[in-house]
Amino acid sequence: MFVKFKELRTATNAIIINLALTDVGVAGIGYPMSAASDLHGSWKFGYAGCQIYAALNIFFGMASIGLLTVVAIDRYLSICRPDIGQKMTVRSYALLIMSAWVNAVFWSAMPVVGWAGYAPDPTGATCTIDWRNNDMSFVSYTMAVILVNFVVPLGVMFYCYYNVSVTMKRFRASNCLDSLNMDWSDQMDVTKMSIVMIVMFLVAWSPYSIVCLWASFGDPKTIPAPMAIIAPLFAKSSTFYNPCIYVVANKKFRRAITGMVRCQSRQRITINNQVPMTTTSSQLPLTQ
Repeated sequence: MFVKFKELRTATNAIIINLALTDVGVAGIGYPMSAASDLHGSWKFGYAGCQIYAALNIFFGMASIGLLTVVAIDRYLSICRPDIGQKMTVRSYALLIMSAWVNAVFWSAMPVVGWAGYAPDPTGATCTIDWRNNDMSFVSYTMAVILVNFVVPLGVMFYCYYNVSVTMKRFRASNCLDSLNMDWSDQMDVTKMSIVMIVMFLVAWSPYSIVCLWASFGDPKTIPAPMAIIAPLFAKSSTFYNPCIYVVANKKFRRAITGMVRCQSRQRITINNQVPMTTTSSQLPLTQ
């Protein structure tokens, strides 16, 4: 849809496309290898396969968290600080997106080079951070990851969406939405979609964070087996519900899907009431 419909080629949707790539990465790499190991009864891809599998899953997971944070920043600038949002260029958004990917590369590579480590989980059917070996290397890595890739992103998201909520209420109360140089209905759709994605982010990653904290400050052997199994499953579940959120919460995506189903890809599909525009700095508020 992003390729075929120019109306969807906005800065915000570029971030969402990168989020979709993280979902594709986990679904394409994580699920087949873990499913094959489940059928086999144990991890069947050897030590190298374990390192690659775990590193890629951590990579895509950290990238997803970083990109959700970028979405929150984009919503804040577009709605609360349009004076700054209108000055954002394609390069500015590219740098924000790239920073999320670079951060993911760093944290996924550290266990490979010796800071903590990757190993099969207690079920033997998947590989992840070796939280059963809770030495100082593991504890320091876990604390750093939780701080940088969980606590800080959550703080940024809550700050951004709290201010977005306050701004929306203020403009509704003053009945001056028409004075804003933006399609407010579209802004609302994207913002609602973003907030739902943050809530599901908490649902996905909180169990995994709890397991890591438990292993860091307690006895890993006391972690119940069902919890050890459920935590990574919840983390990977985002690959399912993120696309569902895109469709349910954003009418532009729904209209684009309708156009594709009806084989209208070669025709001009009007996804909104505006003339399609490219994402230049002066047009971003109108196209998002």
